[in-house]
Amino acid sequence: MSPSKRNYRACHGVVSLVFAAFALAHCDTKPFPEASGAPPSATEPAASRSEALTTRTQSIIVNSDSSGLQVTRYDVHGNSIDAHDGEIRQFGFTYYWYGTSYDCGFKWNQPDSIFCGFKVYSSTDLRHWTDRGLLFDATTVVWQQRCGGQVYGCFRPHVMYNASTQKYVLWINDYSAGVNYRVFESSEPIGPFTEVAVPALAVNNNGQPFNNNNGDENLFVDVDGTGYIVYTDWISGGDLVVEKLDSQYESGTGSFTRLGTTRVEAPAMFVRSGTYYITFSDVNCGYCNTNGTSYKTAPSPLGPWTPISGNTHPGQGIIISSNSCNGQPTNVAIIPTADGTIYLYQSDRWTGSNQEAQANYFWEPLRFNADASVQPLSCVNSFTATLASGAEMNQPPPGSVDQWSGTDGFHTHCDIQSGIQRVQTFKTTMSGAIKYLGFTTFRADAQSPGNPEGPAPNADLVIDIVTVDSSGKPTSTLSSNSIPAGRIGYSPRNVVVVPVNASGSNPTINEGNTYGIYVHTTSARGCYGFAYNDNNPYSAGQAYYSNNDGATFALESNRALKFDLRSI
Repeated sequence: MSPSKRNYRACHGVVSLVFAAFALAHCDTKPFPEASGAPPSATEPAASRSEALTTRTQSIIVNSDSSGLQVTRYDVHGNSIDAHDGEIRQFGFTYYWYGTSYDCGFKWNQPDSIFCGFKVYSSTDLRHWTDRGLLFDATTVVWQQRCGGQVYGCFRPHVMYNASTQKYVLWINDYSAGVNYRVFESSEPIGPFTEVAVPALAVNNNGQPFNNNNGDENLFVDVDGTGYIVYTDWISGGDLVVEKLDSQYESGTGSFTRLGTTRVEAPAMFVRSGTYYITFSDVNCGYCNTNGTSYKTAPSPLGPWTPISGNTHPGQGIIISSNSCNGQPTNVAIIPTADGTIYLYQSDRWTGSNQEAQANYFWEPLRFNADASVQPLSCVNSFTATLASGAEMNQPPPGSVDQWSGTDGFHTHCDIQSGIQRVQTFKTTMSGAIKYLGFTTFRADAQSPGNPEGPAPNADLVIDIVTVDSSGKPTSTLSSNSIPAGRIGYSPRNVVVVPVNASGSNPTINEGNTYGIYVHTTSARGCYGFAYNDNNPYSAGQAYYSNNDGATFALESNRALKFDLRSI
C-alpha cells in the first residue's frame, strides 16, 4: 500500500464489522410493560406517565417515493435498519422493532454462512429508530451450530410481556430443536435474553432435530392476559395451529386448534372489537416478494376459524393482497393513535436472494368494513399517524457536520466494481482539515446484473477525497482510504474513515471550493453498493458515474449519494 493510502478507522461504532453490534451498550432506562397487556410500571413517576400519555406525536411513515420506488429506512446514526421477519411491539410508551439480522452475511442454505443474530431498535415516534443491539450473543459455537448456514437457520423473533412474572418472553424459530422453537426471557425488552427450557407443544413436539417440522410462529396476549402461539405445522403440509401457552408464556398447554390451511406461513394474530384475526402468507415462499396475504377470523383464539365473506382462496382464507405489496407478511402491530387504534400491517419486501440484508419493509394501517371484514391493502407509498403516546424524535445531522446529504428518500444500488466508479461532489462552507467522512455502502456477493448468489468482492473498497474538474473527473488526490471487503457489511451502513494524506495529516480544504468523494475498487467480482436519492436532496454537489475505469464521468442529474463530512 502506498504511503498516501491509510486504512480506515472506526468512529462511534458505525463501521460495519462482523458482529460489531454485539458491543452496543444497552440503555439503562427501565421500560414500561406492554401497553396492551399491562399497566405502566408503578416505579415510574406519575408526572412522566401523564406527560407521555397526553403527547400527540405525528409521524409520516414512508414506504416508497412518489414514483413507487422503495426507500430504505435508516436509524438515527444513518445505518439501515437490519431487522427482518420480525415485528413491532409497544411496551409502555416506547415502540420496539425486533428482527433477524443479515448484516454479517448470513445466507439461507449456504453451508459456510454465519448466523448474525437478532436485533432490536427502539423509537417513540415509529419513524426515528435507535439501534439497541442484539438480543443475545449469537457468536458462540453453540449458536453458530444451531443457526448457521450449514443448517436451516434461525428466524422470526417475537416478544411479549408477561405481567404476572414481569418478564419479557422471546420465542424464535430454531430448527435445531425437535419442536423447532426456543424460548428466552429478560427483565427488559432490549435484553439481554437468557434461554430457558425448550418449549413443549401439542404438534410435532418430538420431531427430528434439524428437520422442517414446525415453521414460522407469532405470539399473542389476549385481553385477559392469556398467551397464545400461532405456528405453521409443516408435517401436515402447512396448516396453521393456535395453541394456548402456560402462565409463563414459555411452553404450550396442549390446548390447541387448527385453521385448516395448506402451504401457508408467517402468521400474525390480533383482536379487534371481539373478533380475532390471523393474517398469513398465502402461499408460502421463502424470500419471495410475490406472496399473497390472506386472513381468517374467529370468535375466540381457539376458534372456530373461518372466512366470513369476500374473495377467498380455496381452503385458505380471504385475500387482502395478491403480493403483500411486493413482500411477505410478517406482523400486525397494535398502535394507539389520537383517532383510535391502528392495526399496522407489516411485510418484508424481500429481494428474492438468499442474502436479504438489503430487503426493505412495507407498513400500512388495515382498514375494516362494518361487518368486521378487512379491506384490500392499497399498498400506499406513505401515510401519517398521530400517535396517542410517545414523543417526537428527529434525524440529527452528525455532530459538527459541514456537509450532509440527509437520510430520507434514499434507495440502494450495487454496481461499484472494476471499471465502474462513482463520485459525489461537495462544496464546503469552511476552511480547515477534514476530520471525518461517512459514506453509506455495503457489499453484495453478486455481479449486477448477474447471479444474485455470486462470488464476494475480492478487493478493497477505496474512498478518496479528491479535487475534480467540471465533468466530475478526479484531478488530484487529497487522501485515499482503503477498506477491506471483510470490514464492510451486507446492509447499507455508514462506513467511517478518518482522512489522512501522504504526510500523515488530515487533508485541508478551502471554503467555497468543490471537492469530490471518489469511490472505486479493482474487484472483478461481486460489487459494492451505495445509497442514492434522485430528488436533489443535496444542492451543493452532484453525483457522477464512470463505466470506463475513470476515463470519463457522466453527470447524474438531481442525484445525491448518501454521505456526511466534518471539517473541524
